[in-house]
Amino acid sequence: MNEVVFAVITLLGGLAFFLYGMNVMSSGLEKMAKGKLEKTLIKVTSKKFLALVFGAAITIAIQSSSALTVMLVGLVNSGLLQFGQTIGVLMGSNIGTTLTAWILSLAGIEGDSLFMSLLKPKNFSLVFALVGIIMIMMSKKQKKKNIGSILVGFAVLMFGMNLMSDAMEPLTKKEGFTSLLTAFENPFLAVAFGAVFTGIIQSSAASVGILQTAALTGGVTYRMAIPIIMGQNIGTCVTAVISSIGVSRNAKKVAVVHMAFNIIGTLICLVPFCILSYVVDIAALDYKISPFAIAIVHSIFNFFTTLVLFPAAKQLEKLANLFVPEKESESKGKLLDERLLTVPSFAVTNALDVVVEMAEISKNAFNKAISAIGNYNDEVAAEVSGMETQLDNYEDQLGTYMVRLSATGASESDSKKIARILHSINDFERIGDHAENLVGVAREMHEKQIQFSHEASFEIEKLKEATKEILEITTEAFRNNDLNLAATVEPLEQVIDGIIADIKSRHVRRLQHGNCTIELGFVLTDLLTNYERVSDHCSNIAVAIIESRHGTFEAHEYLNSVKIDPNSAYTRSYEEYSRKFSLKA
Repeated sequence: MNEVVFAVITLLGGLAFFLYGMNVMSSGLEKMAKGKLEKTLIKVTSKKFLALVFGAAITIAIQSSSALTVMLVGLVNSGLLQFGQTIGVLMGSNIGTTLTAWILSLAGIEGDSLFMSLLKPKNFSLVFALVGIIMIMMSKKQKKKNIGSILVGFAVLMFGMNLMSDAMEPLTKKEGFTSLLTAFENPFLAVAFGAVFTGIIQSSAASVGILQTAALTGGVTYRMAIPIIMGQNIGTCVTAVISSIGVSRNAKKVAVVHMAFNIIGTLICLVPFCILSYVVDIAALDYKISPFAIAIVHSIFNFFTTLVLFPAAKQLEKLANLFVPEKESESKGKLLDERLLTVPSFAVTNALDVVVEMAEISKNAFNKAISAIGNYNDEVAAEVSGMETQLDNYEDQLGTYMVRLSATGASESDSKKIARILHSINDFERIGDHAENLVGVAREMHEKQIQFSHEASFEIEKLKEATKEILEITTEAFRNNDLNLAATVEPLEQVIDGIIADIKSRHVRRLQHGNCTIELGFVLTDLLTNYERVSDHCSNIAVAIIESRHGTFEAHEYLNSVKIDPNSAYTRSYEEYSRKFSLKA
């Protein structure tokens, strides 16, 4: 009895090491692939075959079809990918996930020669562990640390596999354990077990690896293993189903297609298997299966189901539409999908899209606000207020999201984008605040029946045109990360400062000659202050774009440097804008 208890504890401990090693190895592989395979995904998914190949490639790279499926749900939910583009990728992921089984099948290699012994993972994984630890501890480059994590993860995985194999050996001699294995000769029970167990650990690759470990004891036959492998492909869909909770309709359809593909594939293969098992009763099905044979069966099953169902991609799409019908009040996906945080390059792209949308909202809010000056109405005021609330919401979500994203170990390129976002979102939000302030000025002018003189109106119109242009340039520069366009913002901001100073001087002269009132002066000051603040925020955003390229954010140093050279592009732009927005009639 004590022997059984100890064996079970060892088995569970081995399972823990195995799953942890798989997680560490997958994480390291994912970081290695980051910014390479993933960034191409959106481009290649427009063609079904390329999507299939690339889905397999990404799954091989990150060693997890479940992680890829969750990633696809996030991409569709955030609008970065169309639902139809994911079907080929999902099918490819089923092929890519077979590689793990082939690697783990090396554990079944037999032979006492030095060469054969070196091929056994339990031997060379110890060397991997040593090399991996040295790379993690000694290397300063993140890439080498990631490689070290992969090696250590594989070593831990193999250690867990060996523990499970050793624990199962005494169990196979127990009558109760033998009876339990015999129960899996029922194909339907075996499929159910494979699905449930894989659903619990949420990794078909790990589940197949555990089945290979059990096969090392000699207690697993082809009759048991084949339907279990079929069930494992169904069980891996659990992760996608969980991740689809609370997402948009199209994102839900990704999980439905993944589930339908694996269930239909299992049914297609299970029917002939049952015929061979019960009607023909092939004796070979009762032979002991090896880890190598499990890898073969796993690969044949996934390649065959993909080959059969690949031409039926459109039918799978229709099936998903049937299971997830369109509703009148269709909810949109979240602005920022947390599922993408596991792949920083995609998360950054998602965040940039949201900031670009935020920039457009702030620009539209400002344009609507200035249209209300001299032509105020409550409808426009409510619209600007709604936009400002929306901008507040965007800033809150983006701020939290970017902090979490910063902690994911993003690449150098993505880190620069993150910095650009963090240095810009507050400025875009503040532009919305000033738009609302301008609506307040327009309301005051409307309620008090205040009107500017013809001369003052001309000056304010010039200021309005200059501020609209700087905001247009800034949003365009941010959208395209355009360094040259961003460089034209600062000279225009200086011109706007000059216009505002000139308007103030002209107002004082008019006041002295009795051509203006103090009350008008208060309104004018509020107006000029908000225009000036908007141009200041545009300058901040432009500097963030420029400095993000250099990896430093010394705004004052940059602004001082561009103004020193009298023959610089800054000076030429300044002179051009000065002529364009001159207050001389």
